[in-house]
Amino acid sequence: MDQNQTPLLTALKQAAETPGAAFYTPGHRRGQGIPESLAAVFGSQVFRADLPELPELDNLFAPEGVIKQAQELAAAAFGSDLCRFLVNGSTVGIIASILATCDPEDKILLPRNIHKSVISGLVMSGARAIFINPEYDQDWHFPLSLTPKAIAKALEQHPDIKAVMVVYPTYHGICGNLAAIATIVHNHNIPLLVDEAHGGHFHFHQQLPPSALQWGADLTVQSTHKVLGAMNQASMVHIKGDRINLTRLDNALQMLQTTSPSYLLLASLDAARHQIVNHGQKRLTEALKLAQRAKTQLENLPGLRVYHPPLTAGCVALDPTRLTVEVSHCGLSGYEADTILHQQFGVTAELPDLQHLTMIISPANSQADIDQMIKGFAFLSQKALSGASQNPPTQNQHHWQMIDTISPFETAIAEVSAMSVRDAFFAKTISLPTPDCPGQISAECVCPYPPGVPILWPGEAISKKAIAFLQQVKALGGEITGSSDKTLATLRVIDH
Repeated sequence: MDQNQTPLLTALKQAAETPGAAFYTPGHRRGQGIPESLAAVFGSQVFRADLPELPELDNLFAPEGVIKQAQELAAAAFGSDLCRFLVNGSTVGIIASILATCDPEDKILLPRNIHKSVISGLVMSGARAIFINPEYDQDWHFPLSLTPKAIAKALEQHPDIKAVMVVYPTYHGICGNLAAIATIVHNHNIPLLVDEAHGGHFHFHQQLPPSALQWGADLTVQSTHKVLGAMNQASMVHIKGDRINLTRLDNALQMLQTTSPSYLLLASLDAARHQIVNHGQKRLTEALKLAQRAKTQLENLPGLRVYHPPLTAGCVALDPTRLTVEVSHCGLSGYEADTILHQQFGVTAELPDLQHLTMIISPANSQADIDQMIKGFAFLSQKALSGASQNPPTQNQHHWQMIDTISPFETAIAEVSAMSVRDAFFAKTISLPTPDCPGQISAECVCPYPPGVPILWPGEAISKKAIAFLQQVKALGGEITGSSDKTLATLRVIDH
């Protein structure tokens, strides 16, 4: 298969350039009716390609032409048997994978640090979550990955589990022992589903960790827009082997995705595949060099630490294009540091959290970007040199001391929620003062965003540690989503 082809992109370009009288949606008629203010920002050419399912452009839900060809090229490029394009983000891929593998009341094994999109999959499917906490880095205060031992134990405790889903890599770029996990899962003759949203580039460079498919995943969901060159929201699902019910997967995707898919997004997937196949080795090599240069320079700045994970059962590799920097010894939370970098230096992190900032260094970054980032971190380092690390604000110091005692990810136990997510979603709820909520069943999905990992799950018993963690994040400037009360003074719980 000729990876130099871009069948979908080429067809879209030809359709956009073909004159004609349009009597179909969208109503702007190839950009002729676009508001002047919009055209002034984006130009008019892009709207000529904002087209619907014309005969020459194929149909996403019954592909027989250029979309089918583009998906086949993507499957060959990424090492899968089949590929499905997503225009509603990886979220719909995660939901569809659960719908394809689980019936109502079926059990699915999940890491406790899974993305909140899983909640929608559990509500729609009626499946019951069996949670395992990932291994936890006590020094850096964030979760690693599930261990093979913990998964094996959970499958022994719950032999009726119908699917296992893991995160590979994590938001911080941490990769668990997926090869061992795949062997364990397949020995139970069930599918391994992988949230590989942040690992779409792995397959294309020998210095990167192997992709989930290379380690034996049956289905993997990749956010092609996160590191590669697709437009925001454009993602892919890849399937390998025969453990996934393709009819159910396709039916789920048809139900979940818009019936008016954006061909701009679809074409960007075709183009991103072409780019990474034909130029990925060179571009990723440059990105890896920039990442290493950045890490070397940052390690020489006082008050900062660069993350180098210990090799453990929950971390066998780190994506070298991920850069996590601890800033707490500068007397700052990650949220405060992110604000300074953004406002004063135009440098914006992908993930600020309590103590750290995580940056994604992609093939599109330049040496100038790295220089500006170093300049910003050097400014933060001056806070350490000026004594900020020895005399941090009282409030911050209090929060740093609390972190060890309120981690929401501590023990690798397999547990069933008090109530299924689906039942909690439809249950009657009441609002209670937050101090009265420990022991109550949460009716809300409450999480810091990013990364979108729920601290409170619907149907799960609320703990004092979970509340303390959320209050700490909010106090230090983090954004909390999902709570009906933005102040966290109250929480919604199940009305018994």
